Amino acid sequence: MKSCWIQCLLALAALLVACTAAVAWLNLRGEAPAPQLWREPGTPATVSSALLEKGAYLARAGNCMGCHTAQGGKEYAGGRGIETPFGVVYAPNLTPDAETGLGRWTSDAFWRALHHGRSQDGRLLYPAFPYPQYTRVQREDANALFAYLQSLAPVSAPNKAHRLEFPFNTQAALAVWRALYFRAAEWVPQASATAEWNRGAYLVQGLGHCAACHAARNAWGGSVEEGLLRGGMMALQDWYAPALGGTHAGQQDLVRLLQTGVSAHASVSGPMAEVVFRSTQYLSGADLQAIAVYLQSLPAPPTPAAPVARATDTRLGAKLYAQHCAQCHGAQGEGRPGAINALAGNPAVNLEDASNVVRMVLQGGYPPATAGNPRPYGMPPFSHQLSDAEIAAVASFVRQSWGNMAPAVGTIEVYRAREKRQH
Repeated sequence: MKSCWIQCLLALAALLVACTAAVAWLNLRGEAPAPQLWREPGTPATVSSALLEKGAYLARAGNCMGCHTAQGGKEYAGGRGIETPFGVVYAPNLTPDAETGLGRWTSDAFWRALHHGRSQDGRLLYPAFPYPQYTRVQREDANALFAYLQSLAPVSAPNKAHRLEFPFNTQAALAVWRALYFRAAEWVPQASATAEWNRGAYLVQGLGHCAACHAARNAWGGSVEEGLLRGGMMALQDWYAPALGGTHAGQQDLVRLLQTGVSAHASVSGPMAEVVFRSTQYLSGADLQAIAVYLQSLPAPPTPAAPVARATDTRLGAKLYAQHCAQCHGAQGEGRPGAINALAGNPAVNLEDASNVVRMVLQGGYPPATAGNPRPYGMPPFSHQLSDAEIAAVASFVRQSWGNMAPAVGTIEVYRAREKRQH
């Protein structure tokens, strides 16, 4: 009996060693030793103005400032907390400060961080830094981006310690996650596609890291069907990132939406408003057109087979709409061209998930102020005026009128959204 227990323990130990070895190998596959990771500070390489200009453009494309600038803090000095289901990850300092930033980094170390998700000292990085997408960034673009960051004024800003629950705060747990869900990838253009399509795919799949929000995630934070961008709920943010494939909007509508935050049939809000404000409004017309071409080539998500749930109190919804909404959005949901979006046929209104509509009615909001739309029209909050049942009724009315065919909103959905906002 004793020997049987010993054999079982030995077998378990062997299995543990084998699993550990497999995880280690999966985390190191394809990763060649970096030639040089450290350098002496104060000795920046001579770079051309063209390279710095390219790097600044790429930093905009990747919205690096958005995550690496805390509210009220210095640009790129880090400190902004990124909430995840496993805790808070704080963005680090990207300025060339020798002690707290990238002042001692080399371009090899920076490339390894983008391509392999590994820091200068060898630590595995948390995927709140979207290296699962940045791994596709080409080396020449990574070098330009690094040169630009090195040209910034150094800011002394020590990095904050992440606030993650055990075991998610361990490198072992992160190594297992990476073994399951991350693999370094090279960008390979499709020979059968046009140069424009390939450029759009490169931006969307790489620096644009669109899949970080617009791909669903499983319980462990792994992306589901990342390349299809079929949308999903953004963890802890209570915004639904819609599917990007199968859109019926024209290419110019998509370009205008990314450039100004508004188009003939839609406007951006929530996290996407920040993306447009800090990033996409600064992209060239050619790049925006390429992104639109690529997104329109993606397949539409499958249509739900279940019948649409109908609203139970259409009279209340119609009455509330006439009292609070029609003055701006029109009696028939037609909106005001060039100012206020139509609700009839609005893609956000017709999403299967009603989270965005409920949140907008509760808290209101504005599209971003952009060069093409410097004074956007906003929507006031109604959380203090309308009850949960009333918000559910008016939201259902909007989602099922003028040809809209989205499911009705339940009172419990509004209640949960309101509770989340208060906490």
